[in-house]
Amino acid sequence: MLNKKEISFMKELKLKKATLAGGCFWCTEAVFQRLEGVEEVSSGFTGGEIKNPAYREIITGRTGHAEAIEIQFNPEKISFEELLLVFFATHDPTTLNKQQNDVGTQYRSAVFYHDEDQKIKAEEVIALLEKEGMFENPIVTEVSEASEFYVAEAEHQDFYNQHRQQPYCQFIIDPKIKKLNKLFSDKLK
Repeated sequence: MLNKKEISFMKELKLKKATLAGGCFWCTEAVFQRLEGVEEVSSGFTGGEIKNPAYREIITGRTGHAEAIEIQFNPEKISFEELLLVFFATHDPTTLNKQQNDVGTQYRSAVFYHDEDQKIKAEEVIALLEKEGMFENPIVTEVSEASEFYVAEAEHQDFYNQHRQQPYCQFIIDPKIKKLNKLFSDKLK
């Protein structure tokens, strides 16, 4: 997805990587693309058993992969903790393998950490949200070590921005964007 020049530029910026799964990747991608400090968002799959899965395999729920996004972010502009707060505010982390009408393990809530610091921060944010009683039900978000991330097919990239008139975008993603705009207006591009 990135060319050598872009990869070199990202290394100079000292960008970090975050991998999150919060239901349909079209939704999570649309949310995180709008944040200041997020340089790139890719929709894809992670956390499963087979190599190079295709979307048609993932949606069966039999590969073990989650629909996820991989974020390249500038920690000098937005922290991993801030990404997590947006993540937890824009999906339901209390429903196991389900986000609205999307049902199956491929729609699970998960933080796939890239280092021990991300693991600790994810666990701390979850503990804080639980302590503060931010949700009626317990958080079921999985915190797992990041594994191979497979970028989804081209038609799944930048989906919301290209298909805003589709009913799924209007009924499922638009409310998430409105919530993002309301709660995190100071974090937007």
